[in-house]
Amino acid sequence: MVASSESLATRDYSASGYSSRAGEIDTKIDNSNIEEAESSLRESGYLNYEEARALLGRLEYQKGNIEAALHVFEGIDIPAVTSKMKVSISRKCEQNRRRSQSDAAPTMSVHAISLLLEAIFLKTKSLQCLGRFREAAQSCKVILDTVESALPEGLPENFPTDHKLQEILNKAVELLPELWMLAGAPQEAILSYRRALLYHWNLETETTTKIEKILLLFFCIAKFAYRRIGWDPMIIDHLSFALSVSGELKALSHQIEELLPGTMERRERYCTLALCYHGEGEDTVALNLLRNLLNNRENPDCILELLLASKICAENMICVEEGMTYTSKALSELHGICGQMVSVANCLLGLLLSTQSRSVPSDTERTSKKSEALEALETAEKIMRERDCHIIFHLSLENAEQRKLDIAFHYAKQLLKLEAGSSTGKWDQGELLRTKAKLQIAQGQLKDAIQTYTHLLAVVQVRTKTFGGGKKLLKSRGNHDRRLEMETWHDLANVYTGLSQWWDAEICLTKSKAISPYSASRWHTTGLLYEAKGLHQDALKSFRAALDVDPTHVPSLISTASVLRLLGSQSKPIIRSFLTDALQLDNMNHSAWYNLGLLCKDDASASALEAAECFQAAAVLEESAPVEPFR
Repeated sequence: MVASSESLATRDYSASGYSSRAGEIDTKIDNSNIEEAESSLRESGYLNYEEARALLGRLEYQKGNIEAALHVFEGIDIPAVTSKMKVSISRKCEQNRRRSQSDAAPTMSVHAISLLLEAIFLKTKSLQCLGRFREAAQSCKVILDTVESALPEGLPENFPTDHKLQEILNKAVELLPELWMLAGAPQEAILSYRRALLYHWNLETETTTKIEKILLLFFCIAKFAYRRIGWDPMIIDHLSFALSVSGELKALSHQIEELLPGTMERRERYCTLALCYHGEGEDTVALNLLRNLLNNRENPDCILELLLASKICAENMICVEEGMTYTSKALSELHGICGQMVSVANCLLGLLLSTQSRSVPSDTERTSKKSEALEALETAEKIMRERDCHIIFHLSLENAEQRKLDIAFHYAKQLLKLEAGSSTGKWDQGELLRTKAKLQIAQGQLKDAIQTYTHLLAVVQVRTKTFGGGKKLLKSRGNHDRRLEMETWHDLANVYTGLSQWWDAEICLTKSKAISPYSASRWHTTGLLYEAKGLHQDALKSFRAALDVDPTHVPSLISTASVLRLLGSQSKPIIRSFLTDALQLDNMNHSAWYNLGLLCKDDASASALEAAECFQAAAVLEESAPVEPFR
């Protein structure tokens, strides 16, 4: 048992959100705010109110408490500090030019200026995270206005850039036009791009080139809108490329939507917009655009659009039937013309059938759908021109889910050879660290598991701590990291629950709530904590809250049935319905079969044979159950 004094959740996490015992990286992270404070004290002799709030706000921001961070940042008197910063920056520049120490010392140190500009920048990022784009743009503009007002001729080459000052300015220059575009103010965005180029910000050549390309293309579109030049399709092609590689898909969609009717062919317009919205994670909007296009009989041979619609439907159980219609239509229109496209269509058909198999009511139909899914994926593999990692991955995954582990392992080894080890650099991070911790728990190495989870949380923090963590290009990565962090807190809470360290478990759940207040997984973990304490009624409320958030959350369905059986407050058919619902969603869940066996054993109307069959199924499935779910 891990002593409470050794608890990482209580001591280290409560201080900074992460443990200081997970290596050198973590020590640096944990001590950063102390070092900032010490630096301020050394340079100015005291840490004033604004600087203290800047440090506190940054700490909240790093922990993911966006609203709390914003509340702290809003306590800083921005007009007052910016006026002081202007004077200090101006004086500092004058001192450097004259090389004289006789001038009056600047009212603020360069470090203090950096600290407060960082606070304004993080306030901007917080507003952006909350969807308040116009306010975020206005906040970001304050940074540039302050420096530009203090140094009208631009940043001198020898201007001191200690403590990330240049980095803050670079990121503010890049972020401002993006925020104006998100706020629906393209004209302000263009002005921001122009400002970035006209003022001497000491930007990197790559950054300047990217801004020049985008601004030039915006000007071309504007000239076309004013009928000063004729339309050239290459303009939108180049703009699409420039904004796509910059992760600015939302901005690209705005530009396309603002084009005059008839400028772009309707099919190209709708398909490009659908790709933009799909890339931004707005699949419903993307699918509706594709539906408008595909339902029009004047648009034959929409192979790409059919496949994109199928891909979106494969990720949404509600739209599976619709997706299969699109895939079948694509296959019929291809007539074997393009083997690669036929391969992709068969792969999507396999994914759709696999998704459909998880929602059909009868075992016979489920088995049939799974068999068809494997057949479609194998067909995709046979006719692909070159080995496709995506298809091989799904073949391995589907076989693993059907417990055909030798075949799954064969495809997994093929996948490793195809990728030539290109992903091995990430093997000590993310999901694999979480799997490592699960293995340590299974082996009873709880203290080691806690250390591994600590390492995982530190890795996530390092990835999200930098200013660029919110870049559009990394949006999906950021969302994945947030989910991973949340689930890691849940795993830690379960470990502490198993050790009867209730307070530590509660702290982990508080951390999780800050990331996502409405999480079925968090409610389920809370219920397990109450159940371990013997508070079965409270546990039941938590499990029901989880099902309110997600009625298909299998662990909560099983736990609800388990608690109801212990309490004896509900009829057995109601309890059975929870377990059968769980098995319909995941018929390979050994815990559901085991609990169904217990229910049958207690039920006088059920046969002993039925209970025995349930226990046998549970035992067989438990032997081949993965440490981490395959999906």
